[in-house]
Amino acid sequence: MLTLLDEARTIMAAPPLLATPIYHDNVAENSQPVPMLDFSRQFAGLREEILSAIEKVCDSQQFILGPAVTGFEKAAAAACAAPHAVGCASGTDALWLALAAARIGPDAGGSSSDAVITTPFSFFATVSSILRAGAKPLLADIDPLTFNLSPTAVEEVLSSSAGQTVKAVLPVHLYGQCADWDAFAALRQRHHPLLLIEDAAQAFGAAWNGTPAGALGDLAAFSFYPTKNLSAFGDAGMLATLSADFDERARMLRGHGMRRRYYHDEIGWNCRLDSIQAAVLEVKLRYLPQWNRQRRDHAARYDRLFRAAGLAAANVREGIVLPFTDPRATPVFHQYVIRAPRRDQLRQYLADRHIGSEIYYPVPLHLQASLAGLGYKPGDFPLSEAAAAEVLALPIYPEIREDEQQTVVEAIAAFYA
Repeated sequence: MLTLLDEARTIMAAPPLLATPIYHDNVAENSQPVPMLDFSRQFAGLREEILSAIEKVCDSQQFILGPAVTGFEKAAAAACAAPHAVGCASGTDALWLALAAARIGPDAGGSSSDAVITTPFSFFATVSSILRAGAKPLLADIDPLTFNLSPTAVEEVLSSSAGQTVKAVLPVHLYGQCADWDAFAALRQRHHPLLLIEDAAQAFGAAWNGTPAGALGDLAAFSFYPTKNLSAFGDAGMLATLSADFDERARMLRGHGMRRRYYHDEIGWNCRLDSIQAAVLEVKLRYLPQWNRQRRDHAARYDRLFRAAGLAAANVREGIVLPFTDPRATPVFHQYVIRAPRRDQLRQYLADRHIGSEIYYPVPLHLQASLAGLGYKPGDFPLSEAAAAEVLALPIYPEIREDEQQTVVEAIAAFYA
């Protein structure tokens, strides 16, 4: 059986599919623009419903927390099958609140810090929130199929972290597919009392063996940034938890550490959810199951189109590697992400034809300049580094049309012709 390092060497040693791309100008002339995301299509169908919900908030004059936030929290908790949900100002704040509510950070004397194991292949907030909580991030490499944190790699870090207090593992449900929760649950049993905290920023409505994201771990953090599958009209986030204690602490911490007005029990933060965002989210939440089904349908169509075009391959040496879905997972396809040979040239080719794409993420966290103090170096996480060089997200959202998806695949086929 190949080790993680063997798999990484195989991926990184792979030669490009073609030495020089062949461009077809007639395709460029005939291609229609395809945006990476089009907010206006969703809003057009919900305009009156959303404006009515906002008007109710304006009439109530209760703009911070209040009934609109309470209503959304109850609806969101039910959708996640979690007993508690705490609205907050952003997904980043939700991650910090989850850690702080679980009392993860420096020890009482400040001489040492708890450690949290997470992935180097994620958005910056996954690690910056650990640092903001006063804890130490320990990184482990990814599964090359799902791009999610590898339980095997986490086990290796746990085995080599003697002298450090590892309080939690923070897997990311990247691109809207849950991490391997069977393996993480088994890992927690072997290393009790290890906490499991979900970074579910991209995964509202996703599930693992039928259990929704948000009810898998001890705590979970969601983002409602406008590009997410459940999106606000600005920044917004939410913490979900199975614990009444964590719920109570998070509510206290999000309001400057107050349980009573102007009595500050701890040093918290100002990261409350405002009522207008909550009202917008509660309207959209009613449509989310349908939208997530549409995303899965669009992902399946991309798969068919790529296979029909002869582009799909088992590895990036031979063609495009399509997204892998674990049969135990119900993904929401927040992003449809391929591995692509000569990724950067392909992306420029698409941009020249006004076809949207994005790279999530071009620089793994261990190579970010601001995180150099963590002590990692190039080559420490080869699977994450290989993914960063190859991944490309293509346009996917509930309202994308079939002809637009065909345009995307035809343009990619032309690039590799």
